[in-house]
Amino acid sequence: MTVPVLGRGGFGDFVARARTAGELVVQPRMGFSDPVDMRAGLQAVKAAGATTVGTLTLDSYTRVGDLRNAEKALSDGVRLNGYPIVNYDEATTRAVLAGVRGTDFPVQVRHGSAVPLDIFAALMRAGIDATEGGPVSYCLPYGRTPLDESVRNWTRCCELFVWLREFGMEPHLETFGGCMMGQLCPPSQLVAISALEALFFYRFGIRSISASYAQQTNMEQDREAVAALRRLCAELLPAAQWHVVIYGYMGVYPASDEGAYALLGRSAELAVASGSERLIVKTVAEARRIPTIEENVSALEFAAGVAHDTDPADYPAVDQDSQVYAEARALVDAVLDLDDDLGRALLLAFKRGYLDIPYCLHPDNMGSARSYIDDDGRLRWAELGSLPLGSVVDKVSPRKVASADLLTALSYVRHTYDDAALEHAAARTISGTEHVLPRKQHERHGIARTRRGR
Repeated sequence: MTVPVLGRGGFGDFVARARTAGELVVQPRMGFSDPVDMRAGLQAVKAAGATTVGTLTLDSYTRVGDLRNAEKALSDGVRLNGYPIVNYDEATTRAVLAGVRGTDFPVQVRHGSAVPLDIFAALMRAGIDATEGGPVSYCLPYGRTPLDESVRNWTRCCELFVWLREFGMEPHLETFGGCMMGQLCPPSQLVAISALEALFFYRFGIRSISASYAQQTNMEQDREAVAALRRLCAELLPAAQWHVVIYGYMGVYPASDEGAYALLGRSAELAVASGSERLIVKTVAEARRIPTIEENVSALEFAAGVAHDTDPADYPAVDQDSQVYAEARALVDAVLDLDDDLGRALLLAFKRGYLDIPYCLHPDNMGSARSYIDDDGRLRWAELGSLPLGSVVDKVSPRKVASADLLTALSYVRHTYDDAALEHAAARTISGTEHVLPRKQHERHGIARTRRGR
C-alpha cells in the first residue's frame, strides 16, 4: 500500500498519513560505509512489501567524533559498521539519496552521539530532515562524555535543527530515552526519560517529534508503559505533531531463527496493540553479526505481516491510571520542579538521584537504583535509591542483585524465546511435522506485498 503524498512531505507527515491509512510503519537499523551499498540498502527497503521508512545508521567512529580514524578507515578500504556521513561530502550523500528518498519514502539518520554537532551539520547540508537521540539517552549508556557537555551539545543541535524550516522543511527528532541501557530499566523510567527528552526538543521549537519505547520483558507491562507515554506526550506537547515508535527488544537477542522471529512478531503485536505508529525491527542475525540487506528486508516484511494479522480489539483496554503511569508522572514532575530550564533540571535530577539508571556505570549516574524481573516477567524496582517514588511504588522487594542474578536477568528474554523454539522443534520432531516457519514467513510476505501494491 502506497501512502498518499500530502502536506510538506516530512518524516512526521509520512507517519501520520500511514496511521490514517491503518498502516504500521516499519524501519530497519541499517547502515553501510560504502555509498553504493547504502543506496542499495535504501532501495531494497523502499521496495519491501511493507510501509517503510529508510535509515542511515552511522558508524562507531562518527558517533564518538573520531573523524580522523573514520577517514583513515575509508582511505585504507576498511569497511565500517555504519555510514560516515561527516567524512563524506554533501554530494556523496545526496547521490545516495537521489531518486530514493522522497515524500513517499523519508529517510532518518541514526547515530548514537553525545557530541553530534558535526553530524547535524552534515545531515542538514544533505537535506535530511529527520534524526534521533537525546541529551540523556545518547550520553549515559554509550561512553563517558559528561552529562552537562551532552546537554550543551544537544541544546546547540536543537537550535540549529529548527532552521530547516527556513528552507521549507519540517525537522523531526525522535527521542532515544525509551531505550536506556536496552534492558533491565523499569518501564516507568523509560517512559519518563522519553517524555522529558521530547519536551526538551519541544522547548527548543521542534514540533515534529517521536517518542521511543523499547520492548521489555512483559507484554502487559509494555502496553501500560506505551499508554503512559502517549498520555504524557499529549499532556506535555500540546502543539506538536508526535507519534510513538516501538523498538524491538534491545537486549540479548535469541540465538535461534525461530526464537528471533517469535520475539520480532511479539514486538509487532505490541506496536499494534498499543496504538503505536512505527516499529524499529531487529533481524534473525542480531545475536551473531551485522545483518545483510536481505535479512533486514525479511524482518520488515515479517513484522508488517504480523501487524496486519493483529487485531487491537483482541487486547483488553489498559488502565490509564496504571502503576507505570503513576511512577512516570512522579518522575517527570520531580524533574520539572527542579528548574524552569529543562537542561539544568535534567542535570540536577541525575545529581540528586531523581533519575537513576539501574546498572549504568556512567560517572554522572548515581547508580543506587536496582531492578529485577519478577515471576511474571515484569520489571520491578529492587532498590529505589533516591528516586522520588516512595509514595507511588506499590511494592518494592528490597534485595541485593548479585552478579549471577544480573546475568540471569540479562539472558531472560533470549532463554525464554530460544527455549520455546526448542520445545516447538522437539514437538514437531515427535509428531513428524516439518519446520513451518519459512512457509508462514513467505505467506506473510505475500500479504504485505499485496497490501502495498508492489
